[in-house]
Amino acid sequence: MDIYAIGTSALAQVALFSAYINAVNLQTIDVMKPSVITGMLIGGMFSFVFCSLIIKAVGKAAYSMIKEVRTQFSQNFGLTNGEAKPNYARCVDISTKAALRGILVPATLSVTVPLTVGFVLGREAMGGLIVGNLVTMLPLALIMCIGGAAWDNAKKFIEAGNMEGKGTPTHSAAVIGDTVGDSLKDAAGPSLNVFINLIGTIALLYAASLVTYSLFSW
Repeated sequence: MDIYAIGTSALAQVALFSAYINAVNLQTIDVMKPSVITGMLIGGMFSFVFCSLIIKAVGKAAYSMIKEVRTQFSQNFGLTNGEAKPNYARCVDISTKAALRGILVPATLSVTVPLTVGFVLGREAMGGLIVGNLVTMLPLALIMCIGGAAWDNAKKFIEAGNMEGKGTPTHSAAVIGDTVGDSLKDAAGPSLNVFINLIGTIALLYAASLVTYSLFSW
């Protein structure tokens, strides 16, 4: 399902790129221009910056959750033998607030960076940013979703009794891999679906602002 969503997002980005080219009246994009090369490099690197911020946010949320679970066990000894119920609401609150805080910086950058490139470097550079972003975003999203799922399935495969089964160093390594894989296939990878289309949408808003400015400049 994630792979299908990534593919459709990539096709939608191609359509948005075509609409942007028509909106700003560009016939071609000269990749030899320094501004265009800069835009392509920014767009290409932006994919990795976005993913790193998402993964970092997941890590912070996980550590906050671990701290809360340890606190509840240390303060309520009835949790160890099932005599008391944990405070689920507190864990949900931590998860929700961490998700909102974690997405704030990536969402802000997703809007400000393309607009900055467009207004500072020009419309061709914006086109280069879209192309560079799409070229790196599509394979990166596929790698994260497929790789994360592979790590998850590897742990389940070992827990089913294969490769010496549970309680072995192989199983411990698989658990670590699954911990990393979950953040890739459940957070960073799927978030790229939205990020791909967001860049194209911001580019169209930039094109609309150029058209509006040209009309009022008359």
